Amino acid sequence: MPSFKPVIALARGLEILRVVNEEEQATVRAIHRETGLDKATIVRMLETLEHEGYVMRDPDHPIYTPTGRTLLLSQGYDQHLWVGAVAEPILGEFRTRIGWPSDVAVCDLDAMVVVQTSRGPQGPLSFNRKPGFRASVLMTSLGRAYLAFCPDDEREKIIARLAAQPGAWNELARQPRKLASLLDEVRRNGFATMDEAYGVKEYSGMILAFGVPVKSANKVYASINVMMLKAAVAQDEALDKFLAPLQETADRLAEALTQKTTTAGRGH
Repeated sequence: MPSFKPVIALARGLEILRVVNEEEQATVRAIHRETGLDKATIVRMLETLEHEGYVMRDPDHPIYTPTGRTLLLSQGYDQHLWVGAVAEPILGEFRTRIGWPSDVAVCDLDAMVVVQTSRGPQGPLSFNRKPGFRASVLMTSLGRAYLAFCPDDEREKIIARLAAQPGAWNELARQPRKLASLLDEVRRNGFATMDEAYGVKEYSGMILAFGVPVKSANKVYASINVMMLKAAVAQDEALDKFLAPLQETADRLAEALTQKTTTAGRGH
């Protein structure tokens, strides 16, 4: 248990910095929409972050962008690097096999961080999901697949953290019975799907996605998805054709990560 109550101002400042980093070019209005914070508070936090060198304001427009100084905040975190490196060739082979792109993501406190993707810069599924992208835990197939299969104590901490955060995409964390039922269904089916309302907002309802955990007998490392256009393939057809190959790929990735972990533990 923490010794003190959280410093609210610091929490708000970090949340605003997160949104600016994700948006790349953020306005006060966009930050207000994402966080629900009062606009005067947002401006005060942005000016503080600008003073400290973490964001900069466009001189001609009310737009804020992150600076290179934000990279200093991630120097001690390298899980995404080694998981992404192990996943890259496996994802490439899977993309060649089925023709649709995939992402691999690890859980980072309150979001799924994409560590590798087989999505290219061109094509109908070339939207921004580069490594480092933070995806919703409760709304995405990546997040739901991870949350359903991770250890109970980790799941409880993630849900509690999300329940304390504002925003419609975290509302499920404040509805424990509904969330528990959803996760039970994911475990029964062996896969998760993206929330329909989230898909409409983020992808105009054009994208179909399902995900599975990347897990060994003792550990859930990550999750992996496959995404495709609804106009090209129906969900039942997609599951018949791609679920088994996706699960095989997840098992292969879990085995490679287990070997990597074991080797690193031996100091080789």
